[in-house]
Amino acid sequence: MLKTAIVLMLIATIASLFSGLFFLVKDDSSSNRLVIALAIRVSLAAATVGLIAWGFFSGQLVSHAPW
Repeated sequence: MLKTAIVLMLIATIASLFSGLFFLVKDDSSSNRLVIALAIRVSLAAATVGLIAWGFFSGQLVSHAPW
């Protein structure tokens, strides 16, 4: 369940990235949709990092790295 939520958040972040690219290319200079897309992308990335940290803290995500 947690891994699915993390993957969905990453997909939403990528979608926000491409919507920001679209607004950068197609919008006029007076529009603030690019800034809104950036704010959404930053908040989605922060929420994804928070989910990953919570997963490690709760034990639902474990690292199998040898170090």
